[in-house]
Amino acid sequence: MESTLQNPALVAAKPTFKITSIVYWIVTALFCLQMSFTAYAQLRLPQVAEEFTHLGFPAYFRVELSWVKLLGVLLLLAPVPARLKEWVYAGFAINLASALVAHLSVGNGPEAWGWAAATGVLWGLSYFFWRRREASFWGERRLR
Repeated sequence: MESTLQNPALVAAKPTFKITSIVYWIVTALFCLQMSFTAYAQLRLPQVAEEFTHLGFPAYFRVELSWVKLLGVLLLLAPVPARLKEWVYAGFAINLASALVAHLSVGNGPEAWGWAAATGVLWGLSYFFWRRREASFWGERRLR
């Protein structure tokens, strides 16, 4: 049996900054598409406006939330400072958790809260790979 210490090809390679970046951008693009679609739906689709009323929210909140979502999407895709991006991720986490709580509190089933749950998974993956990408970037910069 051959030792992995003598043959570096047998040792699992750490993901590089490039691979982490590619995965990050794919997941983040999907997350941003979903958040953009929900913002559009909240602004334009009457059945979504009715659902907001069913959840007990005023009409102005639906409009305000949509515009803040679109701003958050722009900030996630733009080259902004890490601290600002961290706040955007926090805002989206609060938004998605609140959506789940709102749907569950009125007794809605998975057909209503499933979208928020699935988007929450994309949020988690995007945040995870963003953190990995940041750590990988700064780790590689220190090595130079």
